[in-house]
Amino acid sequence: MSVNQAGASISLVGGGLVGSLLATGLARRGFEVELFERRSDPRTRAVYGGRSINLALSVRGVHALRQLGLYQRILSGAIPMRGRMMHAVDGALTFQPYGVEDWQCIYSISRGDLNRVLLTAAEETGRVRVRFEQKLVAAQAMGPGLELEFHQETEDKTSRIYRRRVIGTDGSASVLRSAVVKANRGRCSEEPLDYGYKELAIAPNDGASGDARFKMEKHALHIWPRGNFMLIALPNFDGSFTLTLFLPHEGPVSLDKLRTPAEVREFFTKYFPDTLPLIEDLEGTFFGNPTGHMVTVKTNPWNWDSRALLLGDAAHAIVPFFGQGMNCGFEDCSELFSRMDAMLHSLTTGLANTDADAAWCSLFNAVSEIRWRNSDAIADMAVENFVEMRDRVGDRQFLNEKALEKRLQLRYPREYISKYSLVSFSRVPYTIAVEAGAAQEKFLKSVCVAGADPAQLDIEAMHGRIRDEIAPILIPFLPEGLKNGYAEVGGHS
Repeated sequence: MSVNQAGASISLVGGGLVGSLLATGLARRGFEVELFERRSDPRTRAVYGGRSINLALSVRGVHALRQLGLYQRILSGAIPMRGRMMHAVDGALTFQPYGVEDWQCIYSISRGDLNRVLLTAAEETGRVRVRFEQKLVAAQAMGPGLELEFHQETEDKTSRIYRRRVIGTDGSASVLRSAVVKANRGRCSEEPLDYGYKELAIAPNDGASGDARFKMEKHALHIWPRGNFMLIALPNFDGSFTLTLFLPHEGPVSLDKLRTPAEVREFFTKYFPDTLPLIEDLEGTFFGNPTGHMVTVKTNPWNWDSRALLLGDAAHAIVPFFGQGMNCGFEDCSELFSRMDAMLHSLTTGLANTDADAAWCSLFNAVSEIRWRNSDAIADMAVENFVEMRDRVGDRQFLNEKALEKRLQLRYPREYISKYSLVSFSRVPYTIAVEAGAAQEKFLKSVCVAGADPAQLDIEAMHGRIRDEIAPILIPFLPEGLKNGYAEVGGHS
């Protein structure tokens, strides 16, 4: 059976990062793709003002981009961040490397720039038609497919269309998700974080070129941890930095307490004094940009038989504190493409003893089953990492444990890989990173007692416990996960 016989047309709802990447991959496999997006074309109009939160690209996202030949194109506009730069209230700086090898970094990239590149790449295939300003408002079963209802806001016009197969990448407020969950009587939880965020900016140095454009260390994610709140900054290619302030909505120190320019100035003077010479028009930007909100969304299942599948934030919105929202969504696409290639091979060679609808249903079921467990795992880790970033990164005991962990990774690279490295520098399943991380935390707390110098601890004496308690979790995944994942990006930082 040819691709045309298997079902040559696929409709996508949502033209953000995951949707535009997905469109390219489907088009490369011979499908005609219709992509519906509620916003205007971001290449002709700015649509991210004040809500962007710069993105951190890591191995899982890199793998998906390299599969489509887009990695070098994207990398040209990205900045490698090799660790965290901690800013104390008194201005003291402490650098914490992310990994133990030079290539182990994450990349700062503009959400808007990346979306524009991916949309252009999709259209360049010649098989993707993007329909902007089309907001999905309803989806219901019609025969073996779906009836989709769209609203075109500028003309206040509603249209209904029938499509056989639909993939929803329409974000955390996904309308298609509501239909999928209702049809399956499935599970969907939405857990708002009781924090909001404000986006600010540091402009580049006037008239400077090269690295001199940057007013702070270029190759770092900057963090100002202050207990139950924090400020972060990511570098941009033009020499600027995007800052994001994360604060509780309510409480003694909260967004609710910052209602006037004087209150904002006083707050920054007290907690982030080293930023005041760097941020232009602090008060104007603070009140000019909207307050962002964050939510964790977990869904199961992700598909409605062979009619519809959810990917990306439509299936699993993740708070941004592990830098994995985009990477997890891109990994969804990689999983779909891998299984789709096997399905199409079976259909086109006649190996599959089934019809196309049954094959698509099996495909969507398989993607849903493997990915919902892993997306739930990284969603939980992202919330945990928020606590670590705001509370623990300046704690002496925490720093001692991390110093010991670095020694262990260098000495036993195949038996001890930190949870952070498993998440950011490998493609080991997120569920395995959770399991290994729990074992590592228990181990570190037992050997790195209060007051101990991590540089003086006898790591040779620890090998037996590492071999027995931690290595068995990781070793089954090394050939496919760590070995391949590391090799794919090694030397490209």
